[in-house]
Amino acid sequence: MRNATHWPSELRLKENGRLLHIKFDDGGEYALAAEYLRVMSPSAEVQGHREEDRVTVGGKRNCVIIGVEPVGAYAVRLSFDDLHTTGIFTWDYLYDLGAGFDQKWAKYEAELKSKGLDRDKPGQA
Repeated sequence: MRNATHWPSELRLKENGRLLHIKFDDGGEYALAAEYLRVMSPSAEVQGHREEDRVTVGGKRNCVIIGVEPVGAYAVRLSFDDLHTTGIFTWDYLYDLGAGFDQKWAKYEAELKSKGLDRDKPGQA
C-alpha cells in the first residue's frame, strides 16, 4: 500500500551531485539543485519544530549531494557534502519542492536578504 500521493518513476543524481532529477508517475518532472534541497531540508535542524523556529541557511550555492539512501518505500535520505544527513525527503515533499519552486525560492532569497545572509557565505540566522 502506498501512502504517498505522488510516486516517483525515476530518481537520478546528475552533474556530479549538483542536481537531483526526479520523474513522477503523474508526469511531473523536476531537476532540483542540491543547494535548494539543502536549504529546504525537512530536518528539524532546518525546519525547527514550529514555523518560527525555521532556520535560514546561507552559503550553500556550491553544495553537492553525496548520497541518496532509500527510507522505506516512501522517501529518501539525502547526504550533502557539508555532512548534513538528517533530512528525510518524502516523495510528496520532493514533488512539492519541484511544483512550488518559484514561490519557495523567492521566499528563501527574501529571507536571506532580510537577515543579511547570502548564497555564498556560510552562515545562518
